[in-house]
Amino acid sequence: MNMARLQIGCFHFEKKMKPSCGISSSQVFFSVAAVTGCISVLFNMTSIDPVLDSSGCITARRAFKFGPTYVLEPKGKHQATIVWLHGLGDDGLSWSQILETLPLPNIKWICPTSPVQPLTLFGGLSTTAWFDVTDISEDANQDVEGMDASAAHVLSLLSTEPPNIKLGVGGFSMGAATAIYSASCFARGKLGNGTRYSAHLAAVVGLSGWLPCANHPSNEVEGPAASLPILLCHGRGDEVVWFRYGEKSAEKLTSAGFENLTFKSFHSLGHYIIPEEMDEVSSWLISTLELEGPQPKIM
Repeated sequence: MNMARLQIGCFHFEKKMKPSCGISSSQVFFSVAAVTGCISVLFNMTSIDPVLDSSGCITARRAFKFGPTYVLEPKGKHQATIVWLHGLGDDGLSWSQILETLPLPNIKWICPTSPVQPLTLFGGLSTTAWFDVTDISEDANQDVEGMDASAAHVLSLLSTEPPNIKLGVGGFSMGAATAIYSASCFARGKLGNGTRYSAHLAAVVGLSGWLPCANHPSNEVEGPAASLPILLCHGRGDEVVWFRYGEKSAEKLTSAGFENLTFKSFHSLGHYIIPEEMDEVSSWLISTLELEGPQPKIM
């Protein structure tokens, strides 16, 4: 990969409540970028998170308007499709450009953009976020409604894939947290609101993330879901999502019953990605998904 290191996302949890990259959250979400090559763009989608009231009727609390989705078609034989979720304050375009450089021609990448919503951690400042965050800790209030909406959005993006294609979800930072939450939903067979989790996941990747709802009583995993392959990577120098949160998340998932979890630590890595980490991700995906390697498409 052509980079020494790359930090994804405009916000730091421990800094002042404003973008550290010098642009506003509205600019992050609404700026128009020229897209060329094999990256295609899907229109925005609005999702209303359904909940059941006391009478069993479906109601809704919040409407979630998702941003544009960027799709990278496989350059070789299509064997797997992975939805990749960006970090806080970021969008799907930046990650689609990174994933395009990986030596994974058999994977179709789908890179959605999260809704713009107020973040409690930043005093109500609106930015792209998969769910609301009050604090990164086991005792923090959890926005299950927001996580359910994002997990359901991932499901909708995977729902039209061919039956012989292996499915996965991955992400960075808050995107990793959402991917890990999706793994928990897959294991339970349902979202937090009771909606059936309809996709069969074959791989989950989380970079610099954490496990939401770590103290949830229904996180125990049994049956075939226990063998779900999970790769978690975290830098020991992460100043945003501290290393101990990533390490503890891996321990919690393992103790819950996930038998096929790999945790990789990187000594000097902060809250960004480096080529060595992405090489680890690529090798793990090739091995886990049993990808055949480069094979040109027949036109």
